[in-house]
Amino acid sequence: MSSRGAPSRVLPGLQAGPPAPESAAVIGGKFGGRCAIGRLACPPLPGSSQAPRGVRGRPAQAVGPVRGRAPRPSCSPPRPRASSRAMPPPALLCALCCGLLAVAARAGYSEDRCSWRGSGLTQEPGSVGQLALACAEGGIEWLYPAGALRLTLGGSDPGGRPSIACLRPARPFAGAQVFAEREGGTLELLLAEGRGPARGRCVRWGPREHRALFLQATPHPDISRRVASFRFELREDGRPELPPQAQGLGADGACRPCSDAEFLLAACTSDFVILGTIHGVTHDTELQESIITVAAVRVLRQTLPLFRIGGPGAQVQASIRTPLRCGVRPGPGIFLFMGWSHFGEAWLGCAPRFREFSRVYAAAHTNHLHPCEVVLD
Repeated sequence: MSSRGAPSRVLPGLQAGPPAPESAAVIGGKFGGRCAIGRLACPPLPGSSQAPRGVRGRPAQAVGPVRGRAPRPSCSPPRPRASSRAMPPPALLCALCCGLLAVAARAGYSEDRCSWRGSGLTQEPGSVGQLALACAEGGIEWLYPAGALRLTLGGSDPGGRPSIACLRPARPFAGAQVFAEREGGTLELLLAEGRGPARGRCVRWGPREHRALFLQATPHPDISRRVASFRFELREDGRPELPPQAQGLGADGACRPCSDAEFLLAACTSDFVILGTIHGVTHDTELQESIITVAAVRVLRQTLPLFRIGGPGAQVQASIRTPLRCGVRPGPGIFLFMGWSHFGEAWLGCAPRFREFSRVYAAAHTNHLHPCEVVLD
C-alpha cells in the first residue's frame, strides 16, 4: 500500500518489495525507466519474468510502468580506457623542463647580451637558472622571482687580475636576495629586499676567482607583483690593497684622510682628477649621501665624460658624491678632487688641497718615486 492507501502498481511477473530508501536517486527522472544510482538496481526489460535483485539480494522496488521497448542500460561503471600513449620516463621530463628553462632564459637576453629580463612564472620551483653576461655594464630585471638564478659576469674566464663589481638596485627591490659567490662556495649578502633606500654595493673578487652572483627568491604567502631589478658595473680593481669584503658605493676610504702615497696613486688610477673649489654641500638622508657641488676650473684626468669645461678660464659646476657619515662640509681653498665613477655618477676618493698635493708630487718626482706624470701647470 502506498502512503495514500492506493494499491501499488507492479509490472507483470514482479512482486512488490520493500520501499527503496529515500536517498536513492534515479537517473533520467522518477519514472523514466533508467538506471538507478544509490541502492536501486536496474529495472528489467518489458516482458521479462526475472525479477531484479537489490544490492543486498532483496527484490528491487518497481518504479512504474515502462512505455515501449527500450534496451537495457548497464549499471556498471565504465571501464577506463587504456592509454594509447606511454608516459615518458622521468629523465625525459626532467630534460624537457631544463630545455624550457634554458629557452626562457635565452629569450630574456637583450640584443647585446648585456642585460636580462625574465619572469619566475616560467621557472620550476626549486630550480637554478644559469645566466651569463659578458659586458662590463648591464642590468637584471627579475619579475615574480621563483627558485634561484646564477649570474656569471664578464665571461667564463675570470682572468688573472682582481676585479670589482658594483650593484645599484631599483626601488623597490622585492622578492629576492643577491649574494656574491666566494671561493669555496660561500655566499656574501649584497642586496636584500626591503622598502629602504636603494643603496649600491660593491664586491671584489681576487685573481682567478669566478665572478658570479647568486639570486635567490624569498618566500611570500601571496602572489602579488614583485620585481628584483638592479644595474651592475664590472671593472678591474685599481686598488687591490683594500679588503675584499663588500662595500657601499664610495665607501673605500672615503671618510679617512689619504696618505701621500695614496695621493700619488689616485692621481694616476682614478676615473677623474679635477681642480676646483667647493661651491656647496647638500645632504640626502634617504640615500645616506652627501653631494658636493664643485666649481671645476680644470680637468686633469677623466676616463668617462663626467665633466665638460668649455675653454680656458671657464668654470663648470660638477656634483661629486660621498657617504653621508663622512660629514663633509664646505671649506675655502683649491682642492684636487679624485675619485671613481659609478653608474654615471662621480664618487669622491681623495681630495687634498692643491698646494699640499703639489708639495708631495714634487718630492716624489725629485726622488723618481712618482707612479706617473701629472701636469700641474
